[in-house]
Amino acid sequence: MPERMSLTGRILLLGLVVVVVLGGALGYVMNHANRPGLAATSAVDASPGDRVLFRNTAASGYGHVASVARGGEAGVRQVSDLACDRLYAAAGRGVCLRPDGSLATYQLAVLDSSVRVRDTYPVVGVPNRARVSPSGNVVAWTVFVTGDSYNGGRFSTRAGMINLATGETVDSLELLSITREGQPYHAVDVNFWGVTFADDQHFYATMSTAGRRYLVAGDVAARSVRTLAANVECPSLSPDRTRIAFKEAIGGDPAKGWRLTVLDLASMRRTALAETRSVDDQAAWYDAGTVMYGIRRGTRQSDVWAVPADGGGAPRLLIPDAESPAALWN
Repeated sequence: MPERMSLTGRILLLGLVVVVVLGGALGYVMNHANRPGLAATSAVDASPGDRVLFRNTAASGYGHVASVARGGEAGVRQVSDLACDRLYAAAGRGVCLRPDGSLATYQLAVLDSSVRVRDTYPVVGVPNRARVSPSGNVVAWTVFVTGDSYNGGRFSTRAGMINLATGETVDSLELLSITREGQPYHAVDVNFWGVTFADDQHFYATMSTAGRRYLVAGDVAARSVRTLAANVECPSLSPDRTRIAFKEAIGGDPAKGWRLTVLDLASMRRTALAETRSVDDQAAWYDAGTVMYGIRRGTRQSDVWAVPADGGGAPRLLIPDAESPAALWN
């Protein structure tokens, strides 16, 4: 069983790493025509309801948590005072990965249904992915880190999770036992990222090792993961828990970009979606038949698009100037 978190153990030791923050803010030119309206507020509602929560990338309130009504995503948005690099929410609880002070350090902030910070935990690495279990009890994060001896100092990833109801933690998925293609597996180059939850004990994620990427199914109580399929990255479990939306490396080579795809877990059949642009994101489900995801416009700007999950239809712009979306279902 995962160890219960003590008061002194709340600092999540993901490893001794040196964080290298790449890039900086570049100037950009923005056309304000057809841009969404803004309503600045300190109280964005993240409770279950007919709304979408996201990270605002409009010039006003850039990086702040925002929300819009479902069905009116291009209209006026509510923008909070809280800024995050990555966020997600479910069942009235949110997770926000954000800088911690002026140095290159970061923290995981736990949010309530009014997007107020209720607790914080230091994390070592640059924020990349965030998820919350359907109950709201468990939060997961992925960060970029550097300093692992096996990768020559290049970036790798670390992923972990906290059960806020019990205090149990998995500081790094790399601590779990691995079954690869039916056999016990051990390797120093194992990396995990992109957690998505089935419930508080069961999850899916991406595992990479020996130049390959796998979809893995994890069991927190058993402290184990097992591979299910190759060439699956950044999984997102559908509301009915029968399908995984993910990005599939074109020709198995991430250098060629990624195709947004849906995997049926019963048949393991893959369906490429109508979005043909490269999608470098962990998609989310807008509803049972629609997947939403971020598409970058330059260095800082992003829009959230949506596409049918059955391979038909066509992509449509869902939320301008937005990324990291979460549908707040009832």
